[in-house]
Amino acid sequence: MIKTRVTEKLGIEHPIIGGAMMWISTAEFVAAMSEAGGMGIIASAMYPSKEEFVSAIERIKQETDKPFGVNINLFPAMRQIDNNEYIDVMADYGLKIVETSGHHAPEELVSRFKDLGMTWIHKCVGARYARKVEDMGADIVTVVGYENGGATGKLDIGTLVLVPTVVDAVKLPVIGGGGISDGRGLAAVMSLGAEAAIMGTRLLITRESPIHDKIKQELVNACELDTMLIMRSLNATHRVLANKAAKDCLELENSKADFMEIYEVIKGENAKEMYDGGNIDAGILACGQGVGLAHDIPTLKELFDRIVKDADGVISRLAA
Repeated sequence: MIKTRVTEKLGIEHPIIGGAMMWISTAEFVAAMSEAGGMGIIASAMYPSKEEFVSAIERIKQETDKPFGVNINLFPAMRQIDNNEYIDVMADYGLKIVETSGHHAPEELVSRFKDLGMTWIHKCVGARYARKVEDMGADIVTVVGYENGGATGKLDIGTLVLVPTVVDAVKLPVIGGGGISDGRGLAAVMSLGAEAAIMGTRLLITRESPIHDKIKQELVNACELDTMLIMRSLNATHRVLANKAAKDCLELENSKADFMEIYEVIKGENAKEMYDGGNIDAGILACGQGVGLAHDIPTLKELFDRIVKDADGVISRLAA
């Protein structure tokens, strides 16, 4: 077992956090991450009503009694979001772990987090932002390097430099990620000073992952060269699988297409069609370079246990 300030503060067995992945982070998948000894985070923004969010929280609590987190989205969205409604539900159900992520710190929400006794994790892009939320009262900060899938931030700094830079900048525990797929990756970010790893892409390729088996097999067959960056022209750079939808998006960007043309390619409904139906080209799929290190489709428990065992082996070997 690997114990750190993060595992102690969150009350989890393994220093492995499952990143919130919108449509993919279903209640059942989040519960399975926590039940496997890590911690899942549900993306509140995928629930358009308070009632649907309540239903998801109840399903998680039916599946596991272990800790899980709720992501509060601060990014611009096509649908207006009142994050206080999600926090109301968290308060009603006694949920104590909240993660925020977006272009700015949640200044208007911090007092609510504190009044409700929540552990507040803020996901940010670099040291300056980490120092800001430390001053605001954050309990943990998360940073992910440029190798990661999904939003890459705007600093374009790799994990090897980003994690220790942030560790040096704050006294808070740091969760690090970006390209982590196995025990070597966990040991690496911990050697850089992180006290847990956050993973996304590798978790897609598990038995419990709620995406079509055809998509999982495409990811198993992918290599580290099979991702690309899109949406940079929109100031929202994302690393995604290099499929037809991603290439269409980049072509539209290069031709200076208007936003709505691009949106028709990148919208979440297309991605959901891909996840459910198995058509790899139907939508964009957030995917990190670590996909090239994933060669099987284990259960989450098998994966987490293997990662921690292998990380322990790496640490012992280096110590020797």
